[in-house]
Amino acid sequence: TDNTSSPPQVKEMSLIRNTILECQVCGFHEPRSRCSPNPCYLGVSCMESLHHPGYTCGPCPPGTTGNGTHCHDINECELQPCYTPESCVNTVGGFTCHPCPLGLWGIPLSGSGLDYAKTHRQDCVDIDECLDLPDACVSNSVCINTVGSYKCGGCKPGFLGNQTSGCSPRKSCAALTFNPCDTNAHCTMERSGEVACRCNVGWAGNGNTCGPDTDIDGYPDRSLPCMDNDKHCKQDNCVFTPNSGQEDADNDEIGDQCDEDADGDGIKNVEDNCRLVQNKDQQNSDTDSFGDACDNCPSVPNTDQKDTDSNGQGDACDQDIDGDGIPNVLDNCPKVPNPMQTDRDRDGVGDACDSCPELSNPMQTDIDNDLVGDVCDTNQDTDGDGLQDSRDNCPDIPNSSQLDSDNDGLGDDCDHDDDNDGILDDYDNCRLIVNPNQKDSDMNGVGDVCENDFDNDSVMDLIDVCPESAEVTLTDFRAYQTVILDPEAADPSANILSCVSAGYTAFNGVDFEGTFHVNTVTDDDYAGFIFGYQDSSSFYVVMWKQTEQTYWQSVPFRATAQPALQLKAVKSLTGPGEFLRNALWHTGDTPGEVTLLWKDPRNVGWKDKTSYRWHLSHRPQVGYIRVRLFEGTDMVADSGVVVDTTMRGGRLGVFCFSQESIIWSNLRYRCNGTTFDLEGLTLQKES
Repeated sequence: TDNTSSPPQVKEMSLIRNTILECQVCGFHEPRSRCSPNPCYLGVSCMESLHHPGYTCGPCPPGTTGNGTHCHDINECELQPCYTPESCVNTVGGFTCHPCPLGLWGIPLSGSGLDYAKTHRQDCVDIDECLDLPDACVSNSVCINTVGSYKCGGCKPGFLGNQTSGCSPRKSCAALTFNPCDTNAHCTMERSGEVACRCNVGWAGNGNTCGPDTDIDGYPDRSLPCMDNDKHCKQDNCVFTPNSGQEDADNDEIGDQCDEDADGDGIKNVEDNCRLVQNKDQQNSDTDSFGDACDNCPSVPNTDQKDTDSNGQGDACDQDIDGDGIPNVLDNCPKVPNPMQTDRDRDGVGDACDSCPELSNPMQTDIDNDLVGDVCDTNQDTDGDGLQDSRDNCPDIPNSSQLDSDNDGLGDDCDHDDDNDGILDDYDNCRLIVNPNQKDSDMNGVGDVCENDFDNDSVMDLIDVCPESAEVTLTDFRAYQTVILDPEAADPSANILSCVSAGYTAFNGVDFEGTFHVNTVTDDDYAGFIFGYQDSSSFYVVMWKQTEQTYWQSVPFRATAQPALQLKAVKSLTGPGEFLRNALWHTGDTPGEVTLLWKDPRNVGWKDKTSYRWHLSHRPQVGYIRVRLFEGTDMVADSGVVVDTTMRGGRLGVFCFSQESIIWSNLRYRCNGTTFDLEGLTLQKES
C-alpha cells in the first residue's frame, strides 16, 4: 500500500491482518469426522458415509442382534442347548451350561449365537457307579446301576447278610467235609445254614436213610431203620398206589387206597355205601349213595357231603353252614364266617363273600372265574400278574401273592421298608419283623428276632414252605375252586368233563411238584396240572395224553391229540366253551386260544397204573419255566428252559380232560424267587 491510502482502507487491511494472525495462532483445522467419537455399539466398526447421518455401523457382535448402533442380547437358552433347561445360563453375547448333574459326565459347553446353540448340545452320559466305584456296595452284594445314581441290593446268591452287616459266604453242601445224606439223597442248605437231606425221586425216607418208593408217594416200600422215627421211614401201606395220607380206616395195615374192603365190614368197596365206616346193614334213609353210618345228612340227600364248618353236619342239613352263629336264612354270607355281617354296597351279600364289595351285584356273576364279579371286573392288568390294577397293591410290578407284611397297602415287592421299622429292606437284617435296634448277637447277618423264623409266622424256616411269607406255611389244597372249561359239554356221567381245580393261594416264583397216577386200564385221555392260573381263560397247563386221538366233536374245528407230554399257555379270547375245549385237546397252536410252548419229542403216552413225578420251576417275573418228569427214579422228560411271560404269576392246581380215576398225591409247593439254569447254577434273583 502507499501512504496515499484512505483511512477506511487502512482499517480494512488491519482487520484482515489480525484475522490472518489469529488463524496462524490456531493452526489449520480439517472438517470434523462423524465416526469420532464412535457412535456405534461397543466393539462395532464405524465407516463415514455421504448419507445421513454421515456414518454406517458394522454388524452387531455374535450373540446379539440390532442395527449396529443399538444391539440387544440373544437368549440362546431358548433353544435348550444344555442337558436340562434349568442348567443353561444366558450371558451377554452368549450362554454357558452348568456342569452335568451328579452321577453323569459330559464335556462343558459354552458358546454364542443361535447357529451355535442349534448345532451344539451338551451331552451328559450316565456314570456306572457299580463299575467305576468298587466300594459302592458291600462286597458280594448286588449293585444296580440307575441313571445318575445306583442302588445296593441284597447279598448275591451263595452269601448271607445285608448292606449293614456285610455279605458272608453261605454254607454249602460242597464245602462239607462229611456228607450226612444217603447215597440216594441230595443235600440242601436251609436259609438258617442247617444241612438238610432229601431223598431223590423214586426213593423215600428221612434223607439220611432212603429206600425205594415205587409209587412215589413219599413212603418207602419197606420200613427203614431211621434214628429219628420219621413217619416217612415207615413202610408204605399201599406200595403200588399213591396215598401220601396213608389212610387206613380198619387199621389192618393195608391202606384204604388199595384195600378192597377198606372198613373191614365184609362188604367190598365197590358195593359198600360207606367205604370207610363199618355198616353191614347198609341202611340208607335218604338214598343218596351214602349210608346212614357215614352220611353227614342221613335224612337229606347230599351226594357231595359238603361240610363247610367241619362240624360233622353236612351243609344240606346244617342251619348254620359257616358256624358263625348266624342262621343261614339271616346270614348274608352263609358259607363264609362273618359275624359282623358288614355289607358296604347293601346288595344283600356280605363283604366277606362279595365279589364286588363296593358295587351292588346280588347275582355275583363271575364269567371268567377270577373271583372278581363282572360288574367290577375291569380286566385292566398293567403288570400281568392276574390282579386288576384297582385291586393290585403293586400295579406296575408283578406280585400275584399280594404279600403286604406291614399292612400299609403297599405290596412288599414295591415297598422299600416291608416291616415299616424305618430301616430300608436292603439294610434291614430282619426285613419282615420290626427291629430298629438291628440286634444280631451271633453277627451272622440275620437279626435275633428272625433268626429261625424269618417271617414270624410261628413255623420254623426249616419246615416253612414260604419262609418269607407269613401267609403261607405248608402245602394246602383242602380248599380249591373247580372250573368247568366246557360247560356245554360237561357230562360227568359220560366222562367228557374238561376242568381245572385250583387252590386259592397265588404265587410269584414257585417250585411245584406232585405225583399223578391213572388207576385204571379202561381210559386213555388227558391228565396233568396247572400253574399261573389267573382266570378260566388265562393259565399254564402241563397235560399228557395216553394215545393219539381226534376229538369226537369236529365243530368248531378238528382237533387231534398226540400222546406227548405238553406245556401250553392258555390265553383264550372266547373263554370256557367249545373253542377252548378243542384247543386244549389239540396238540399245537390255536390262534386266539392256546399256544404250545413245548412238547416231549419222545411222543409217548403215559402208562396205566404207573406213578409219575413232576417238578416245575416257575419264575414269572423273568418268564422262566422248566418242567421235568420222572418215572420211578428216572427222569424221562425235561422241557429245558422255556421263556414265556403270558402269565406273570397265579394259582396252582390240577387238570383233567375226559380221564377217570386220576390220583394226584404228595403235592408240594415252595415259594422260590431264585432262577436256575439247566446245570442248577443261579442266574437271577427276583425282587
